[in-house]
Amino acid sequence: MTYPVALRYTKDHEWIEVKGASGTVGLTDHAQNQLGDVVFVELPKPGTKLEAGKPLGTVESTKAVFEIYAPASGEVIEVNDDLAHAPEKINRDPHGAGWLVKMRLLNPAEVAELMDAQGYEAYLSGEGANS
Repeated sequence: MTYPVALRYTKDHEWIEVKGASGTVGLTDHAQNQLGDVVFVELPKPGTKLEAGKPLGTVESTKAVFEIYAPASGEVIEVNDDLAHAPEKINRDPHGAGWLVKMRLLNPAEVAELMDAQGYEAYLSGEGANS
């Protein structure tokens, strides 16, 4: 898969797309492939404060439950409520309709520290692909 160049990526396989002072967060195609069929997602409520690298919620698949980590610090301003009734959107469209939360960024400079698409693809093809 080619990863969208407009997104920034974490080593934990989350992505963020920044527009102004806010960002949309989701799981990468690699993550959803590793998870298998997603059956449930637990996400924070709007107003929840997030810290970069700390858990923001969980995703449950037919294999196990995995934590989702915040790619940047900020405050949740919107949650993808569609996932409560259709968590499989994460599998079908991880970089689009399967987004998780939108957040107001506390420190947009944190995003600059994340990998770009080319860096993420290189990460996946290296040792990090097995994490």
